[in-house]
Formats: sequence, C-alpha cells, structure tokens
Amino acid sequence: MQTLEQILTELDNVDNTNKNKFENELVSIGASVVPALVNELQVVRGLKRGVVAMTLIRLGDASVEYLRKAAKNNKDFEWVAEYLIREIEGSVAA
Repeated sequence: MQTLEQILTELDNVDNTNKNKFENELVSIGASVVPALVNELQVVRGLKRGVVAMTLIRLGDASVEYLRKAAKNNKDFEWVAEYLIREIEGSVAA
C-alpha cells in the first residue's frame, strides 16, 4: 500500500481511468488521512480535488469536525465544507 504522500503526488497526474483506484486507496488508509485531505482540498483543483472530496465523503463522520474547523478558519472554503458536510450527513441518514 502506498503512503498518503505518494498517492497525493500521483493524483497530480490522475486521469478518469485511475481516479477511483486512488480514491479507494485513500479510503482504505482510514480516518487518519482526514486532516491532510481537508488541508489538501483547500488548495487543489481538477480531478485531484474531486478525488479528495469524494474520499472525505466516503470517510463520513470522521471528516465533519475537520471540515467545520477549516470552514471557520477559511471563509473562501466555507461553502465547500458545508456542501461536503451536507453530503456526509445526507448519506448517513439515507
């Protein structure tokens, strides 16, 4: 299994074919990656951003606290955090 840093580096050049593989690898690492992914989500764009966001959604409740903290400290990120939190809480309720 690759480290978080290795996966994030490879995500810089990810394509649609491989993005699910990396997302699954990140999810398999578990909740320990949440703080780093929330930080990453605030600066990345493109497919990498989508993979990071979906990973946070799939990690569920473990992501919510960190997303709230990031939104409080970064008003430009607030809408993204709120959206992901709604997705997480909606998927738990379903």
